[in-house]
Amino acid sequence: MSTEVAAEVVVAPPANDAEEGTKQSHKLERKWAFWFDTTKPKQGAAWGSTLKKAYTFDTVEEFWCLYDQIFKPSKLTGNADFHLFKAGVEPKWEDPECANGGKWTVSGSRKTNLDGMWLETLMALIGEQFDEADDICGVVVSARQRGDKLSLWTRNATNEAVQMSIGRKWKEIIDVTDKISYSFHDDAKKDKSSRGRYSV
Repeated sequence: MSTEVAAEVVVAPPANDAEEGTKQSHKLERKWAFWFDTTKPKQGAAWGSTLKKAYTFDTVEEFWCLYDQIFKPSKLTGNADFHLFKAGVEPKWEDPECANGGKWTVSGSRKTNLDGMWLETLMALIGEQFDEADDICGVVVSARQRGDKLSLWTRNATNEAVQMSIGRKWKEIIDVTDKISYSFHDDAKKDKSSRGRYSV
């Protein structure tokens, strides 16, 4: 998907059912934002320099319009990311909400189960299905030649009880039986290791 395609979605807002006078918009508990990163940064450019916010939404209707148009992992080309994060939080380690956090990660495949896991996670987030919803920053789906993955980012990596609860709930939501692990952003910053600190 090119950045031009994503830009077209940004300027074409979802249909407003309220204008039709037949349906009422269903407000979400909080605002969310879709982000995308589908281009390789130029050599020497800072990480995140190609990260773009695509759309912010706060109703169920807006979510489905956006999801139905472009936000599916199977549409990603290699080396691309889609993100759904709480509005006001950038999907970067440097964001204050993410700085002390980490992520649960699960492997998937664009050919088989990634679209389903992505959708189930999105619905769980916007539907506030996690007891520890305030500790969740967002979710990232990454398409890579060496293997696709889904990562659930959280705010407070050192709170093991909260992270374990989130991890167990997420496994249940995405229907994964294999072990998944949680890594601290700080570990990745220091040694580029994806070594997990917790696992469920």
